[in-house]
Amino acid sequence: MIPYWRLSAYYFFYFAFIGAFSPYFALYLQSIALSAADIALLMSLMQLMRVLAPNLWGWLAERLGLRIAIVRLSALASLAGFSVFFITTDFGGLFAAMALMAFFWSAALPLIEGLAFAHLGEASHRYGSIRVWGSVGFIVAVLALGHSLDHLPIKAVLWVTATILGGIVLCSFVVPEAPRPPAQSATASFGDTLRRPEVQALFGACFLMSAAHGALYVFYSIFLVDHGYDKALVGWMWALGVLAEIAVFMLMPRITQRFSLRAILLFSFACAVARFLMIGWGAGSLVVLLAAQVLHGATFGAYHAAAIAVVNQWFPGRLQSHGQALYGSLSFGAGGMLGGLLSGYTWESLGAAWTYTMGSGFALAGLLWLLFGWRRMSDAD
Repeated sequence: MIPYWRLSAYYFFYFAFIGAFSPYFALYLQSIALSAADIALLMSLMQLMRVLAPNLWGWLAERLGLRIAIVRLSALASLAGFSVFFITTDFGGLFAAMALMAFFWSAALPLIEGLAFAHLGEASHRYGSIRVWGSVGFIVAVLALGHSLDHLPIKAVLWVTATILGGIVLCSFVVPEAPRPPAQSATASFGDTLRRPEVQALFGACFLMSAAHGALYVFYSIFLVDHGYDKALVGWMWALGVLAEIAVFMLMPRITQRFSLRAILLFSFACAVARFLMIGWGAGSLVVLLAAQVLHGATFGAYHAAAIAVVNQWFPGRLQSHGQALYGSLSFGAGGMLGGLLSGYTWESLGAAWTYTMGSGFALAGLLWLLFGWRRMSDAD
């Protein structure tokens, strides 16, 4: 039996945390008088730990065969690390709290992704119907907190986020372990797979796609508020992007029947090039910003669903958890960290428009790398 609702509940709370934390925690940091560079540095610790932690935790999970135990440990330690934010506004204390929380929090998702595919087995096409509950959780959190912050002090971000982390802890204790995939003697080694040019092109392009989103995830809420939009609308703008993402997740089975995974990825990168130019130079037009947010369905929804499916194909059996961890580390980790840190230093010196233009440039570079680097025929073509 597939533990559909238990996995779905975990995804709900995991991405509800992102819905509460990513759009609004930067506003909390701004409220305690941190500079843009300090905010970017703190927020980029989430990406830095996604470079370091998933591979370490993935290796440990494979050696010990205790994936769900590590997921539970990460949930408890994440909540403990976040609790430090209640007792200090000193930069050193904030840095330590963020590093501790991020190190453990980033351990969970690659392991949960591997558990989900292991539970699904031959029904892997149902992944989207489970993952979509994560998007629902994001929307609930981002809208509820966005409306609340028009009436509550900004410190409410801490209480809501801590409560959601408590939900992750509870869900981690009801998700069951899954059987480990059997060893496959015919499977290529991890190193051999990484040396394939199409694999390098995919991971390189994913790195650049996350770098393109750096300014969005760190400064988008601040960007909207600075242009006169209220916090309730900020929540709706984030929610609109995730609604588009949900629609894409639900349509992915049909989309993948008509288009190759490579074609879906190329289209997603082209949309990212346009999206960040629209945000950077169209801030005065709500219509332009709305259209840009709808493109999130392509720049994250279609992109992530296609990328994770390719990784699942190219890293079969016991290579799966390593492949998923590397995908998360290089893209959401290293790429997100680069984009976030660079945006922190260009936001005040070059301005928001040119910072988002830089993001568009990252997406264009990823598009070209994918286009010319992935030419060999494969199952994902």
